[in-house]
Formats: sequence, structure tokens, C-alpha cells
Amino acid sequence: MAAKPAGANALAFIFITVLINMIGFGVVMPVMPQLIMDVTGEDLSHAARWGGRLTLVYAVMQFFMSPVMGALSDRFGRRPVVLGSLAAYSVDFLLMALAPTIGFLLLARILAGALAATFSTANAFIADISPPEKRAANFGLMGAAFGLGFIIGPALGGIIGDALGPRAPFFAVAGLGFCNLVYGFLFLPESLKPENRRAFEWRRANALGNFLHFRQYPALLPIAGAIFLYQVGHWTFPSVWAYYAEARFDWSPRDIGFSLMAVGLAAAIVQGGLARLVIPAIGERAAALFGLAVAVVIYAAYGLVNEGWMVYVLIPIGALAGFTLPALQGIMSRTLPADSQGELQGALGSIMGVSMIVGPYLMTQVFAAFNEPGEPFEIAGITILPQGAPVRLPGASFLLASLLALAAILPLLGAFGNIRRPRAGTATQKAAPERAPAAGE
Repeated sequence: MAAKPAGANALAFIFITVLINMIGFGVVMPVMPQLIMDVTGEDLSHAARWGGRLTLVYAVMQFFMSPVMGALSDRFGRRPVVLGSLAAYSVDFLLMALAPTIGFLLLARILAGALAATFSTANAFIADISPPEKRAANFGLMGAAFGLGFIIGPALGGIIGDALGPRAPFFAVAGLGFCNLVYGFLFLPESLKPENRRAFEWRRANALGNFLHFRQYPALLPIAGAIFLYQVGHWTFPSVWAYYAEARFDWSPRDIGFSLMAVGLAAAIVQGGLARLVIPAIGERAAALFGLAVAVVIYAAYGLVNEGWMVYVLIPIGALAGFTLPALQGIMSRTLPADSQGELQGALGSIMGVSMIVGPYLMTQVFAAFNEPGEPFEIAGITILPQGAPVRLPGASFLLASLLALAAILPLLGAFGNIRRPRAGTATQKAAPERAPAAGE
């Protein structure tokens, strides 16, 4: 079937695709601890350790393959890459639903990580169809799709899991993913114009090659470093929350699902509404720094609360940290020419991949160590605390996330003075100096 050209509704098409994908992701979050305990026969702390390992193998594969998928989308277009990724998504969740052992879950995660390109290619799609001054706001709209997915998905997963068991939500996601694939095949247009396509090059289709190519833009690497630190901390929430809420508040999958639904609702309001108003008004730079400051405070608060109702007070405040990524993505996207947007998103995908390698694995091990302080604390075979954590502190991973958000502010302070915009032409040309920043940017 021939792809339809991107038109006025192209942004809505890609928004819905990301939304459906995120619904599926959110559905399984409340029940993942129970599924891992089911296939391993181990307790909650050990299940958290296995949860980190599952994310680790997914992230390693994504790290190596995301730049390849981004480069392929620059060569052949966004549509075929998105559809292939959606097919892998459906198969992944079907395998997890049927998994008899933890090894089977690991296999499913390896497959999914190798072909995961939906979000990075969706961002490249947005860069294709958005004028430079609207890209940050439209990246924020994709954040709203994430938020809406978390509104629907976790609550649905918690309800299904409580009623039908921990495997049922995985079957539901596999079916939803197939529907998403059919939708994309029928309605997803192609956004990359033929004149903006470039030849596939292996030397550029890897994370290191991407960053070396971007060395002519001096602001990009420090901003990438800030994104990495922020994301390592950010992964604490999706990777640890279900374990943490059960350990700290004795919540059921249904309770966990509704708390994540509240997070999604707040994120949708901020990223789909407030971000599109606030970021243009105060500037991308101020928005990014404000979002990071909120993250510093809110992660520390999550780590210290001792009553479940307090979580619902923190959630709407914490959602304001959602200004960070769309603002930084907008700055980076405006620095590069049109024929390198897919490559940029591939590089950003690699940053996310490395943060997923480090973040969920680190944070789940920290949670397990401080939830069971009698056990030695090991990471990748290296013993950090031979006698185990000194105290029981299930929120320790959130306190670490707060410190990482604070550290992420530092590289931005120097980077913002070095931002350069590209001259009209190809990606190989040097970028011209950016205009002087407006007040508040």
C-alpha cells in the first residue's frame, strides 16, 4: 500500500500512534512485579533486581540499534521504520504473556530492544513537519501522549491484573499493539521529503559516530550530558515505583495503577497544555532549568514520604519537571539542518538507551539493597556495601535521582552560551552563530 503524503493531520496521526504505544507500556507496569515473582518464585526485593536486569538487556540492544534505525529512517523514510517497530512491540508482549521462565522474559526484551524505534522516529517525524519555532511545543505534545498513555494504561493494567492475574495485561497489550500496527499501516503518512533523505552510512549509524559528527555544534554534547543525568534519575519512577509503593505503602496493583494514572493526568496537562504556553513565553533555556529545579525537590520528597496520600500532593508539582526534555530537544533540533533530524533523534535515542542501561538497573539494585538492608549491595558483580545497606530506606533510589537532577543543571550553564544554528545547506556545513538570546531564555 502506498504511503499517503503528510498533510495537515500528520501530527495527529503520530500523536495517536505514540499514545497507543504508551497505553500498552502503562498497562503492564502495575503487574510486572507479580509476573517476575511468578516466574522466579522469589520475593519482592529479588523481583526488583530481576526487573532491573530485564530493562538492562532491553536498553543494551536499544543503545546499539537506535542510531541504526534513525539512520534508516533518514534513508528510507519514517513510515517503514515505525511499522517494523510496532510489529516487534506486539510480538514482545505476547512472548512475555506466555513466558514460563525468566529466561523467556529476557529473550522477549532482547527482541523488543533491537527493534525499538517508535519514539525516536516519531520525534524525527515531528521535526520533519514542524517549523523550527514550533518544534519544542510539538515535542511537548508527544510528552502529552506519554501522559495520556499513563492515564489509561496503568489504571487498566491494575484493574485487569487484580481481576484476571498478572499475565492478562500482557495479552491485552499484545492485542493493542497489533491494532496499533494496523492503524499505522492504514493511516500513518510519510513525512520525510525525498530531497531531505541521505545515504545510509555505517560510520554514522552508531552512537559514537553520531556524537563525533555533531562535534561542530559545541552546545550539543553538554546538553546531551544534562539529558543523560536527568534521564538516569527519571527512570527511577517507571522502574522502581511499583516495587516501592508495595514495600512502603502496601499497595495492590490496582492502587499502583491509579497512582500512575494520576501521574499521567498531571503530565498530560503540563506537557500537552502548559508546556506549549510556558516554553515559548519564558524561553527554552529558562524552561529547562526550571524543570530540573522542580525535579531536584520532588524526587527528594518522593523518597521521604511515609503516607500514601502524600504522593497525590506531590504528583501535580512534580509534573512541572516535564518542561525539561521538550525544551532541551527544541534547542538541539534548532541547531541542526533538516537532513540531520533523524540522526539527531537517533543520537537522543542512544542517550535514552544508555540512561536505560544505567538508570533502571542502578535504581532497582539500590531499592533492593535498602529494602533488605541485611543483604550485600552488588552492581554488575562489584560489591558496593559488603554488609548490605546500613538502614532500611525504600526511597533511597528517589534520593539518588534528586542528586542526579541537581548535577544535570551544571553542564547546561556553560552550554547555553555556545549554541550555534546551521546555515542553509547540508549537515556537513558549519553552523552560523545563534542570535543573542532574548531575556528569559
